[in-house]
Amino acid sequence: MDDHIKKVYVPMTETAFYILFCLKEPNHGYGIVQTVEQLTEGAMKISPGTMYGSLSKMEKDGLIQFLEEKDKRKIYQITNLGMEVLQTELKRIERLYRIAQEGM
Repeated sequence: MDDHIKKVYVPMTETAFYILFCLKEPNHGYGIVQTVEQLTEGAMKISPGTMYGSLSKMEKDGLIQFLEEKDKRKIYQITNLGMEVLQTELKRIERLYRIAQEGM
């Protein structure tokens, strides 16, 4: 993972986290929006503009890749670099959680 990727994605925004998390399986933007809403019980809703801007940036940065177009929807999947970034963020979140629990 190069310095540019670290600077942009670590720590990660919630939107970026959920997009990468949801793309462990191939999906399209609207599918991600629905999954995030379901996972967060409606607490987080990603707008179409945010979703498609994020997908474009993440594809350009090599975190996700376009797989195919199906029913006029672009299907994406996380790349190895995207998985590395997601794992880095998960470790960071786990560390924060552990510290918070030990401090209570």
